[in-house]
Amino acid sequence: MINLTIKEALEKLKNRSISATELTRAYLERIEKYGSALNCYITTTPERALKDAAESDERYKNGNSLPLDGMPIAMKDLFATRGIRTTAASRMLENFVPHYESTVSQNLINAGTVLLGKANLDEFAMGTFSKTSFFGAPVNPWQIEKHLTAGGSSGGSTSSVAGGLAIAATGTDTGGSIRFPSAMTGLVGMKPTYGLCSRWGCIAFASSLDTPGPIARTVDDAALMLSAMAGHDDKDSTSSPEAHFDSDGNVQPILGDGKKLKVGIIKEFNSVKISDDMKNLFEKRIADLKSMGAEIVEVSIPNILDALAAYYIIAPAEASSNLARYDGMRYGLRVEGDGPYDTYKKTRAAGFGEEVQRRMLIGTAVLSSESYEVYFMQAARVRRMISDSFKTAFEQCDLIVCPASAGTAMPLDSDLTPLEYYALDLFTVAMNLAGVPAVSVPCGLAQNGLPLGMQVVGPRFADMRVLQLAKHIETSANIDNRPTTIMGE
Repeated sequence: MINLTIKEALEKLKNRSISATELTRAYLERIEKYGSALNCYITTTPERALKDAAESDERYKNGNSLPLDGMPIAMKDLFATRGIRTTAASRMLENFVPHYESTVSQNLINAGTVLLGKANLDEFAMGTFSKTSFFGAPVNPWQIEKHLTAGGSSGGSTSSVAGGLAIAATGTDTGGSIRFPSAMTGLVGMKPTYGLCSRWGCIAFASSLDTPGPIARTVDDAALMLSAMAGHDDKDSTSSPEAHFDSDGNVQPILGDGKKLKVGIIKEFNSVKISDDMKNLFEKRIADLKSMGAEIVEVSIPNILDALAAYYIIAPAEASSNLARYDGMRYGLRVEGDGPYDTYKKTRAAGFGEEVQRRMLIGTAVLSSESYEVYFMQAARVRRMISDSFKTAFEQCDLIVCPASAGTAMPLDSDLTPLEYYALDLFTVAMNLAGVPAVSVPCGLAQNGLPLGMQVVGPRFADMRVLQLAKHIETSANIDNRPTTIMGE
């Protein structure tokens, strides 16, 4: 049963050939078997899962099933879940149990999903390999013996879905944290338009960039998840009044039958070095789109190669502000010191990992009176220029495609400097700065047998069109990402 997509599982549940309890037990057994090896969950919730499944079965029996009734999912451990430990993968919140539910997780409860547990991630979502987690890094199910990264920061979410320890998962994308790990694990990962999914109850990293979104095995499944997650929320001031996304899980083709579409390729990315495999697969998928009737045009985003520098000024600055609330006084870890200031220092030194401390220090520095205009405001101007450039580009094309990464998943013990880790976000950060929707979709397998992903990017609130073009790429690539195939069973 763990090879079923959401669409397939819903069909079987509706015709009563399987029950939600049977489906949930299959995933719980999978977690029991592989959970330790993959380290994709921080907290599992088997009792809650079976309770949720029993309620789903009752609704199916009574003929009043919900859109995602009985779907066993993983929740990134950044979303507050009432009565269930929510850690942000940090020692600072190791034992934090919220008394409230995030809007996204509540929306998924309302859609009938079954909660299997809280997925591992980089501490406070800061990282690229999920190695900064206080609970250790999740492992990529592809070629598991090689201990490859599942990406970050949503590495636990992608590891759980790729390995068959969840049928789908939630993620958050601040600079690529859904799309990059999805590319590393052969999954579909969607960063929706900023404001489409509420951030309320999601532990903040960088408030103007954080974007909740779905991770699934197929485009149709991602659309179903996004349909449940999205919607305007009065509790979130950044939630757009236009926030709406509706899908029945049948994403319709956008090409064919004489339909014309202009697909843009970003000129500035031509100078960026990528692996031969990525280059070849990208060219193949472009040729496929041409054969389906798409017109390929070159577009320019003049400042896109400056996006990385701008992001690593803006995101740490916002993190510095957001994480100032963790002082050992109200909740979370507390390490006693000689007076309040000493307690602050000792609590934060013990509670935050090295990468979180690094970004907080960078953020505090760029917000100082001496540096604010020189660094932060300059980065804000670059951000505006990138956003304007995307608008101009979308006057010349309907959608844009580009790589999601330079190459395949690397070993978790890769010896990279912080700057080299940051550079892995090159293809993804600009979309967060502009707030536009982008999805990573598998575009094929490299010579080493590992998956690669490419992105489809669209104008704000063109989320469905982005998924429609991704559906064509998914069909052309046709990779087998069933968990039993990935794990060699």
